[in-house]
Amino acid sequence: MHALPFVFSLLAAAALTPLVLKRLSEAGATRENYRGRQLPAPLGVVIVPAALVALIPLTLLDRFGDVDVYPDNFTLAMLFVPGVALLGFVDDVLAGSGRGWRGHGKDLLSGGLSTGVIKAVGTLGLALFVASYMRVSDGEFLLAVAVLVLATNASNLLDLRPGRSVKAFVLLGLGLTLSTQNVEAAASLGIFAAAILVAGYFDLREKAMLGDAGSNAIGALAGLWMVLTLDTNGLLIALVVLLALNIFGEFRSIAAVIERIPGLRHLDSIGRTK
Repeated sequence: MHALPFVFSLLAAAALTPLVLKRLSEAGATRENYRGRQLPAPLGVVIVPAALVALIPLTLLDRFGDVDVYPDNFTLAMLFVPGVALLGFVDDVLAGSGRGWRGHGKDLLSGGLSTGVIKAVGTLGLALFVASYMRVSDGEFLLAVAVLVLATNASNLLDLRPGRSVKAFVLLGLGLTLSTQNVEAAASLGIFAAAILVAGYFDLREKAMLGDAGSNAIGALAGLWMVLTLDTNGLLIALVVLLALNIFGEFRSIAAVIERIPGLRHLDSIGRTK
C-alpha cells in the first residue's frame, strides 16, 4: 500500500500538467531555452499541487479504509519539498540578472534584491527544521543539513539542458535503492517523485521548462533520498561530491564537461527532440 502515494500523484500530475502547460502559454509565461526557443515556464509549479491533490484519496483511505498508505519519513518530504519548491518559484518570478554566488553577492552589495540568497537561506532554514526530526547525533544532524542544502543547489546547476536534472535524479534513485536495498525511502518520496517524472517528461521533450521551482524540488528530493538511505560514511562521500560539484559549477561550465565526455554526452541527449 505504500506505493499508493506514487500512483495517486502520478495520476494527478498526468491530469494537471497539460492544463498548467496550457495556462502558462496563455499567460505568456515563457523562457528562452538553450536553442533559443521560447518555452512555457516554470512547469515545475505543477509538482507540489499534484502531490497535494493526491493527498485527498490517500488521507481518506488512511482514515476510513483502515489502510496504511503513508510510509515512514513521508512527513519529512511533505515538510521539505513544498517549501523549497516555493523558494524556487520566488526565484523564477523575481530573479534579477545575477547568477551564481558571485552574481548574487553583487546584487546585495548594490542594494538589490537577491532571490538567490533568499532561496539559499530559506533552504537552510527548512533543512535545519527537517533534520531536527531525525533521530541522529549532532554531527549527523549537521551532515544531513549540508547534504540537503547542497543537493538542492546542485540540481539547479544541472538544469541547463532538457531533462538533465530529472535523469540525474532517476539514476541517483536507482543507485541508492539498488545499493542499499532501502525501498521504504523510495516509497516515502514517491508522492513527489511521480509528479517530477511527469513534469520531467515535458521538460525532456522541450515542451516546457521546469524552472527553479522544478529543479529545486528535484534537488530537495534527491537530498532527502541520500539522507534517508546512506550511512554516515556514505553521506560524507556525498557531501564531498556535492561540494565539489557546487564549487565547480560556480566557476566552470558543467554542460561543457558533459559535452566533452562521449558516454555522458550520449546519456544526456537520450530522449531529446532533434
